[in-house]
Amino acid sequence: YTFSINVLLTCQDVDEETIHIQVPQVEPLPVDTVHMEGLEREQLSLLLKTKKKQQLLSEEFYHNVTQDCQRYIADRGFITIPLSQEEKEFPIAYSMVIHEKIEMFERLLRALYTPQNVYCVHIDQKSSEDFRSAVRAIVSCLPNVFVASKIESVIYASWSRVQADLNCMEDLLKSPVQWRYLLNTCGTDFPLRPTLRCMESEVTNGYKKGRWLFHHNVTNTVVRTEVKKTPPPINTPMFSGNAYFVVSRAFVRHVMKSQEVRVLLEWEKDTYSPDEHLWATLQRMPAVPGSNPPNSKFQQSDMNSMARVVSPYPHCSGTYRRAVCVYGAGDLQWLLNQHHLIANKFDPEVDDVAIRCLESYLRFKATHYRG
Repeated sequence: YTFSINVLLTCQDVDEETIHIQVPQVEPLPVDTVHMEGLEREQLSLLLKTKKKQQLLSEEFYHNVTQDCQRYIADRGFITIPLSQEEKEFPIAYSMVIHEKIEMFERLLRALYTPQNVYCVHIDQKSSEDFRSAVRAIVSCLPNVFVASKIESVIYASWSRVQADLNCMEDLLKSPVQWRYLLNTCGTDFPLRPTLRCMESEVTNGYKKGRWLFHHNVTNTVVRTEVKKTPPPINTPMFSGNAYFVVSRAFVRHVMKSQEVRVLLEWEKDTYSPDEHLWATLQRMPAVPGSNPPNSKFQQSDMNSMARVVSPYPHCSGTYRRAVCVYGAGDLQWLLNQHHLIANKFDPEVDDVAIRCLESYLRFKATHYRG
């Protein structure tokens, strides 16, 4: 809890007018009274009362503010110049798969955004028309952001989640931006730092093997049948790992063009949660650019994946969904001590303070510490 209070105080100290990010409005406390023991009950109550955002910004709000794109970009705090020559010469591509909460999408996009990068946004077919049109309104103001040309109806744990990323991969390869690496995200993500690392994978246990040993039917959910599948059409083992990745342009080009990969993709379509074993397996196939062939040295659990931290840890200060923590401000110290690039999950209706503090922290790091 001590760190939560420190973070809250740090958030309110940032110059809101400069970065155009709303932060908790509380009176600063002297450094020697920041610890839990020195806080009065009323001060603590004031710090925590804005934890849950009562009303998210609406689709109508975004339709209105994007009528003037120049003002929208300035007022909403988007970075409009590369922050260093190195970053300018090293553009990154993002695949963003979203379906709801337009404000959370904008905040994620803003946290990741710089003008030299390129962003493909996949909007779920099931999303409301208001949501889809609001996303397109935001995208229309940012020349390096676009909506995927092919849209899927994404079902949890089904092939459609992979297909959404593949659609963005195909579009991103056509982009004039010569991006170096691709990182995929979803609507409940938020970045922890702006660096790039590689994805690691783990040898698959018996429980996870069941995800591809049997044929699965997809309706509104994914249902396992008793029909056994043929063995995987590859000469290397199957691996499981994080559903999210950081991969090179050469990796993406190989996935799009390789006949061996195409056969594997087709075989994966009736498995359970294919994103949790497809990308990890591709990372171990020797012919794939940037792969790490099977080796006991690299047989790490997906908790060691560099791309993303998804934590079931027992000290969650927010709440749990599908046994995964929706992070609160009390989790930020733990998160920032991790080596990952992005964390999942965040929700302003669970703990908006956590997101606001990360926004302030990331902007401060980006503009003051470029070493």
